[in-house]
Amino acid sequence: MASSACVTDLARTTACRDGAAAAHLKVVSIFVIFVTSVVGMSSPVLLAGIFRGKPLYDKAIVVIKCFAAGVILSTSLVHVLPDAYAALADCQVASRHPWKDFPFAGLVTLVGALLALLVDLAASSHVEHAQYSPVVAQEKELELGGGCHGSGGDGERGEELVKLKQRLVSQVLEIGIIFHSVIIGVTMGMSQNVCTIRPLVAALAFHQIFEGMGLGGCVAQAGFSFGTTAYMCLMFAVTTPMGIMLGIILFSLTGYDDSNPNALILEGLLGSVSSGILIYMALVDLIAVDFFHNKLMNSTTRLKKISFVALTLGSAAMSILALWA
Repeated sequence: MASSACVTDLARTTACRDGAAAAHLKVVSIFVIFVTSVVGMSSPVLLAGIFRGKPLYDKAIVVIKCFAAGVILSTSLVHVLPDAYAALADCQVASRHPWKDFPFAGLVTLVGALLALLVDLAASSHVEHAQYSPVVAQEKELELGGGCHGSGGDGERGEELVKLKQRLVSQVLEIGIIFHSVIIGVTMGMSQNVCTIRPLVAALAFHQIFEGMGLGGCVAQAGFSFGTTAYMCLMFAVTTPMGIMLGIILFSLTGYDDSNPNALILEGLLGSVSSGILIYMALVDLIAVDFFHNKLMNSTTRLKKISFVALTLGSAAMSILALWA
């Protein structure tokens, strides 16, 4: 039964294979995806720069960040994880040992989430140590000198720690998204299936806009310098196009097809790790922080309701794209 399904899938794929048309679509997709990525990520950052200091600025950033969390959570659960399961459940892979004996996609997703937690803990510990060590030394000097100090310093240190935490979240989040984008790009670059690539070009354009808005909202709140923000925006924008070019090069040099069992295994494992990282970041560092540990959110029920609607809209917008990609 499985072998007949493989034969049917192979016949359908062969009918859609057209190297010249696929190459043309890939070239178009490189430019389209680059432009949409820049627009998606730079929009929240530019808007934050324009409205910074305005009365509604902080609330708008919270709402944008909640929309971002919905986009990223949906990306991980509706796009990345199902693709990873599908790659490892392909009849060419699932008929082999050990892939047919254990749900490796779920296991590797778990490993990705635990790795994200480990990185988060290590980085947070390092940041707190770096911040508090000189402060403790300064307080000891003041005590020995008989000086007095108020609680203003504690508030400033707390705000600085929150800002550093936001920067850490943004950087780890971009790593997870870039990981995912490279996989998408390489897979598309190696593919010669016109039936698959054609809808992917439009779908990935919207995918990059929404994902870019999500990451851009986090970067805007973190308050990076202009140089760092521009660098992060550029890295996000070029990752998928570079992945596509890398896939084209790999196929031209090796003829390594995206339907090859080894390619499917690699795609499934990398996608699972990426999914675990994104799930952790969305739930722990974005949703939990904003809804349960944000003073601004707790000060007004109306903002919490608007933020939940934004979270739902972000999730829905990204989920709908799963119809095409």
